Parts: sequence; C-alpha cells; structure tokens
Amino acid sequence: MDYSEAEITAPTADSAAESPVVVEESFFSTLDIFLFTLIAGFAIYWFFFRKKKVEIPDYKTLQPQAPTIRETSFIEKMRKTGKNIVAFYGSQTGTAEEFANRLSKDAQRYGMRGMATDPEEYDMSELSRLTELENSLAVFCMATYGEGDPTDNAQDFYDWMQETDADLSGIKYAVFGLGNKTYEHFNAMGKYVNKRLEELGAERIFELGLGDDDGNLEEDFIMWREEFWPAVCEYFGVEATGDDSCIRQYELVLHNDINMNKVYIGEMGRLKAYENQKPPFDAKNPFLAPVTENRKLNKGGERHLMHLELDISGSKIRYESGDHVAAFPTNDSTMVTEIGKILNSDLDVVFSLKNLDEESSKNHPFPCPTTYRTALSHYLDISNPPRTNVLYELAQYASDPTEQDFLRKMASSSPEGKSQYVKWVLEDRRNILAILEDLKSLRPPIDHLCELLPRLQARYYSIASSSKVHSDSVHICAVVVEYVSKAGRTNRGVATTWLRNKVPTDNGHKPTVPMYVRKSQFRLPYKSSTPILMIGPGTGIAPFVGFIQERAWLKQQGKEVGETVLYYGCRHKNEDYLYQEALEQFQKDGVLTQLNVAFSRDQGEKVYVQHLLKRNKEHVWNLIQKENGHIYICGDAKNMARDVQNTFYEIAAELGNMMHEQAVDYVKKLMTKGRYSSDVWS
Repeated sequence: MDYSEAEITAPTADSAAESPVVVEESFFSTLDIFLFTLIAGFAIYWFFFRKKKVEIPDYKTLQPQAPTIRETSFIEKMRKTGKNIVAFYGSQTGTAEEFANRLSKDAQRYGMRGMATDPEEYDMSELSRLTELENSLAVFCMATYGEGDPTDNAQDFYDWMQETDADLSGIKYAVFGLGNKTYEHFNAMGKYVNKRLEELGAERIFELGLGDDDGNLEEDFIMWREEFWPAVCEYFGVEATGDDSCIRQYELVLHNDINMNKVYIGEMGRLKAYENQKPPFDAKNPFLAPVTENRKLNKGGERHLMHLELDISGSKIRYESGDHVAAFPTNDSTMVTEIGKILNSDLDVVFSLKNLDEESSKNHPFPCPTTYRTALSHYLDISNPPRTNVLYELAQYASDPTEQDFLRKMASSSPEGKSQYVKWVLEDRRNILAILEDLKSLRPPIDHLCELLPRLQARYYSIASSSKVHSDSVHICAVVVEYVSKAGRTNRGVATTWLRNKVPTDNGHKPTVPMYVRKSQFRLPYKSSTPILMIGPGTGIAPFVGFIQERAWLKQQGKEVGETVLYYGCRHKNEDYLYQEALEQFQKDGVLTQLNVAFSRDQGEKVYVQHLLKRNKEHVWNLIQKENGHIYICGDAKNMARDVQNTFYEIAAELGNMMHEQAVDYVKKLMTKGRYSSDVWS
C-alpha cells in the first residue's frame, strides 16, 4: 500500500475495537521534514543569535589626569601660600618636628612666612627649584637615629641625597642637627645633610647647629636659634618686626551635636581603626595585641622588672631577632583628671583644633574631632617637662605678674633665665601638671594648652624573643620607671607604668597594647657558624634572649652553630638575675657556650660586665681576631656601652700589640664591617 495517500486516524478508546483503520498517503516524506527543520534552525540562528558587528561610539580620547601639584610639590605650595622659608624635619620622636614648627612660626616675626614640612610627603628633587621664590631659604632640622641612621620619615630624602647629582647652586640653607653624644655616630644625619648640600652647590647662610640630648637639647636649640635669625635678617636685608605676640596656629571648633561614631577615641590614624583592624600595621595603624602573659621577673628588691607577651596571631606582622616593638601608651588617668579640675574644664567636650593655614597638609595637631580627655590621655605628652616655647606662650595666661615674669624669664635666652629653666623645670622634672599646681595664677584655656603640648610618642623595646620559636608572639622585657624628683614629687614612667597594669585576668580577659614592629640593623650573622659575643646587663639582655632562642632552634635543625657567649650583669644574684633558669638551661644544653654574669653589688667592690671581659681577655681576643666573631652590645649608652667599648680598645691594644689610636681604629673598622653592633639608649 502506498502510505503517501493513506490517512491514519487514531481510534478512540470506545471505537478501537470495532472501527476499521483508514490509512491515507502523507504529503511530506521523513527526509523533507528533516531538511525543513535544518533550514528553519539555520534561519533562526542567522536572524537572532549570530554575533553582529558592534558599532563603537566615537568617544573623545580621555587624557589621564595628572596628580595635583599640591600632592608632591612643596615649591608650588609655597608659591600659592606666599611662603619663602621651608623648615624640613627628620623626626623619630617628634622633637625635630617641634623645632621645625617653632622656626616656621618665628619667620612671621621677621616679616617672612615659613612652613614646617615632612620630606616624606614631597618630591625632594624639587629642592633645586627653590631659587624660583624670592628670598627663599631651606632649613633642615635633622635627628639622627640608631647607629648614625636617618629617621624613618627622612629615609627617602637621605637616599635621594646619596644618589643625586642635582645642581643646587643658588639654594640658601641652614641645618640644625639633633643627636646624643653618648652615641658613637653623634649627629651623623645633621652633619651629612650639611656637608652634602654644600657639595651639591647650595650656600650655607648660618653655621651647623649640633644639639646634644645628653646635655640640654632645648638650650642648644635656643642658642642656635638666637643667632640664626639675626644672620637671616642680615643676609636677606630684613628686620625684625618687633612683634613678639603669641601666634596661634589652630582655631578651636566645638562640636555640640555630633555623632559619636565620628569622634576619635585614641586611634592614631584611621577612624574606628581599633574596631576594624586591617593590615599592614605601622605607626599610623598600630595593631591591638592582646597581652597573654605579664609576669614579674625579679625575685626581690624595690624595682619591678617584667616580662610581657603580646599575641600577634592573625596580624600578618613578621619580625626578626633584634627588631624593636613600638608600644603606644596611655597617660595616667589621675593626671588627666587633675588637669581638667585645675583648668575647670569639662573633659568630655568634643572639639577640633583646625589649622588656620588652609593649605597646610597638617589640618590638625592630632586626630580630630575628639574629647579633651582623649587628647590628654592618648595624644599629648603631659609627663615630660615642657620646653621653653610652651612656657613662653603660657605666660600670657598667668594673672599674677610675678608668675608671668618668671615664666617669660625661663623662656628667654638670658643666662639667669636659662639657669632657672634648667633647675626649676628640667632638674626638678616638673611636668605640665606640676607647673599648673605650683603657679596658682596660671590658668590657660585648655584648647590652647592642647595646641602647645607635644605629641605623646610610642615607646620602643628590643624584642625579647625569636620568631623562629615564637612566630605568633612578641616578648617585652622592661623595668618600671618610678622615682622621687628633687621637688619631692613621685614621677612614674608613662609606658612602663601603663604596661605593668596590662595583666590578663583569671576569667580570660586579655588587655590590649597598640603596637607595631620596627625593623632594626641589630642582626645575627648570616652564617650560624659565626661566633657571637653578647654584652647586655639589666634589661639589655632582651634582644639576646631572642638571639639565644634562635641559635637553639638552628641547632635543633641540625645547623652548625658557632660559639655563643653572653656577658650579663645585674645587682644581686638572688634579686634581679633575669631569665636565670632559661639561661642556665641553654648553657646546660650546649647552646650557650659561655655564661658570664657580673653581680655588681653582691660584694664590697662593684663588678661590672667590662671587668669580666678584661678577666677573659685572651678568649675575647681569640673570638674577635682569629674566629671573626661578631660583638653585640645592648643597654645604657651613657656609661655601660662607653665603658665596654673602652675595654675593647684596651684588649686590642694589649693583645694586638697596638697603640691606642690603632686600637680605636681597629674597633671602628669592626663597626664598619658590621661586626660590632650596638642597640643602646640614653
């Protein structure tokens, strides 16, 4: 049968059994249907799914926007604001910055306009353009950090100075250096900047100033400044205006109705940084490290020596043996409250101090808005004796003429005034609270006091652990500072008193410490087989605990470890022999090949580490001369480090058959080669 003509009718359920099937022939064959489907599918794809040519609109080419001049050019900023003196500062603790600010404010009294500038924020290669500004002058207040190094914020400037061959002809400059004579490389940064600028063709218009923090840094600066400005006047042909009135840099803004979520409560940089911690952590963004352990180290005596462990797990903070941990302390709340009472001020008022110079990169002297309580607790130094510029500006608020004259005389450059300042403020260790208590008529506005006081600085401690052993914690070894001043007041160290109270509770609460790690050049030798000689009395043992831990770890890894010799000193064996059990165990395990301990007061005649070095001079000389050992010193710079260094001169002279000058040169060459390293403080 021909199916093309048949009609097939599907039977219903009822009729299927009895109805015949009628078949008729189909109009399309199976092949036709397949081909039709294929053609239809291609047509649908062609009209609906094929990739069409995209018309590209004729946009105008966008030029990349150049960064605003203000971001990197201090020259354009000076031009825009009418400034002709720029005071750059290399500052680690804030003092050099304070001096630069004082010089920039001074300029107004001489008919000139100045600005204090952080070299880290600007392109210092523009220094050669300073000649574009009439009667322009660059002043550099440069502190020296560590072993003759630049401060953190001056590192890039220092690198540029070393590499550049810029022509600085026509540039006028002056330098004031901040250093400490107890350090080997006294004022190295100030001396280098002064010399290098001259080599590049700049003209020095006043002699290099060298401030000594071991003596009286404030007096050194005042004496230099008193002669600096007359030299400037003579060079540029200007005269002092005679206006010695106090010039405020900031204006007070009160916030009576503000969302407290927008108020700083102690953060160093980003608002709410302590609630929402984000790495990387540094001076402007410290990590809140929980204190997991805080124990007393000494067994007796009047002092309190302590060991703290800070948990850094999850912070991505990394450190090496010899690095420093920076801790941001909080001032004593009792002192803060007393200042508020004396000045009759509500410490919980929210305020801001706004820079009157709208073009300044520094809008506020500290994070604002905040409360007076927070400012005095977290941001301002209320424990150290104030400098003379603070006394000068506070004098106007003393209603008693005698007290006003007294303050102004101490702030003057007269010999009598200097003597009074040294005795009454520095030697008696009067802080701002003590001054307010003793001068009953001195009642400055609290906002102006906050403007004048310097910033509270982080405190640095040599890390007393190795990250090879304690990767998730940083250890601190410190002694609590507490003494009675000549004026009869009990003074306490800000940071150590604060750290002493950071004790974990039995219920699991762990107080926190805002901190970050600062890298150091105080490093173990690259080769573990190199012998090391460590000298660290008192808390100077801190970095050596980390060194010894690391050498023990290296030994466990199967590495060859050279001689590890420690010279440690304390007052009494039964009182303040720090880490005694751990050190003796390291010696027993063969990690510490020699443990030499000087107990200075356990016998009639005092014995110090340098005496033990002399006693073992043959071994010491062999370690240095024949074994190419590395020497490490940590502790007091003024006495111990100097005495130890003199001892090495004597050993080199005697056993190396040298004249004294040759011995000195020998030790200095060890320093240059990185084989004689110091981590000292004054």
